[in-house]
Amino acid sequence: MGTRSSATRSPRNCATASERLLASDITQGRDQGGDGKDGFRGCLNLDRAFLPLLANAAVLPTVVQLLSPNIHLLSAHLIALPSGPPRTIRVPERHGWHRDMYGVTADLGFPDTPRMAIKAAHYLTPVTPNCGLTMFLPGSHRLTEEPAVPVGTIDPPGAVTPDITGTDTVLFENRTWHAGGINLSGHARIALMLQYGYRWLHPVDDPATDLRNDSALTVIEQQLLGLPDRHADGSLAKGSGAAPIRSWWKAGPGISVR
Repeated sequence: MGTRSSATRSPRNCATASERLLASDITQGRDQGGDGKDGFRGCLNLDRAFLPLLANAAVLPTVVQLLSPNIHLLSAHLIALPSGPPRTIRVPERHGWHRDMYGVTADLGFPDTPRMAIKAAHYLTPVTPNCGLTMFLPGSHRLTEEPAVPVGTIDPPGAVTPDITGTDTVLFENRTWHAGGINLSGHARIALMLQYGYRWLHPVDDPATDLRNDSALTVIEQQLLGLPDRHADGSLAKGSGAAPIRSWWKAGPGISVR
């Protein structure tokens, strides 16, 4: 499953924030790979310039329609894919095709893996045909076994690169097989991957406790950052943590998320 959405945001602010983080010596949440990738997990905790993407009005309604109002943010993953020839992860021996939330498949089995999360891929640097956009295998969320990658190749038959522009965001679910493309653009391809899932799933990122207490946040943003099921006095209030998005959704899709 994959879909496109034209996302309203401030690309310059997000791109500047991402470049600032990548140029820093911060190790909190740092995620670097042998293929030359660099990035951060939990980047909303590190720079609030990314916050406008959290409850983006062009994305959140689709996520809620596919899952339900009972959601929160599982991960905010900033990924910088360097330009150059393919490295270790994009060779036939390690082609890089995968599903997200791999532990679900390991525990429940391939055929019984349910749709549990939706990821929104926001591209923060100019989108060009050769910048290494994430590739997808259409229909792979229905597969009951791993897709076959022919010997000596790095992509399964039918794999596609999204036809998008710099204002589009790609949404895909946890069962969709995907892999990073080959970036030959001459500059790093930077993307912010926001994954939304059910509130009974544990987030991948560190808790955004300090961020959630920011008085400037909307209640919807507070829910997405992990609003607990609590009354004002701290006692248990089952389901109250999903009340902000549930109320907004019932009011109608034309109501602003702000």
